[in-house]
Amino acid sequence: MTLEGESAPGFTLESTAGGSVTLSETLEDGPTVALVNRGHWCSFCAEQLGTFDEVAYDLWFNDGVDVLPVVTDAVPKLREMRDRFDLDFQLLADPEGDVAERYSGTEETSHGVTGIAATYVVDEDGTVRYEQVADRPADRTYGNWVRYFIRNGYEDPFGE
Repeated sequence: MTLEGESAPGFTLESTAGGSVTLSETLEDGPTVALVNRGHWCSFCAEQLGTFDEVAYDLWFNDGVDVLPVVTDAVPKLREMRDRFDLDFQLLADPEGDVAERYSGTEETSHGVTGIAATYVVDEDGTVRYEQVADRPADRTYGNWVRYFIRNGYEDPFGE
C-alpha cells in the first residue's frame, strides 16, 4: 500500500511538550513532514531524527513546515529519548502503533509493537507528496533532502 498521491490519514497524538498535536492543525500553516519511527531504543531512528532536528527550525521559519516525529512509544520513554539525543523538537507518542499502522504499518519485535520507519511529506492540502518506507531499519530519508524536496516544488532536487 502506498499513500503517495492520497490524502494523509489524520491523527492527534500526545507530545513530549505536553498537550496534543493534530495533523490537520499543522497543515493550516503549511506542509508537514511526518516521520514514523520504531522506538526510543532505535539508533537508526535517533540518527534520522538528528538530521531533521538540524533543519526543523529553518523549515518552519522559512517555509512554514512542521516536522512531526511519530514514535511507537509512550511519552516518558520519548522524553528520555529527546533529552538523551538533545533534540530541540518534540516527539509524538503512538504507543499502540495506531498511527504507524495507518501509514507505514507495524511489526511485532522484541520491543513489542513498533512502527515501520517511514518519511512522509504532506502538502498544505493534506496530500502525501513523498513517501519512503524503510526496507531495512537503516534505510532512511534525511532532513536536508526533504528540505530541498519541499523547496523544489515537491520534486526530486537531484532530478532522479
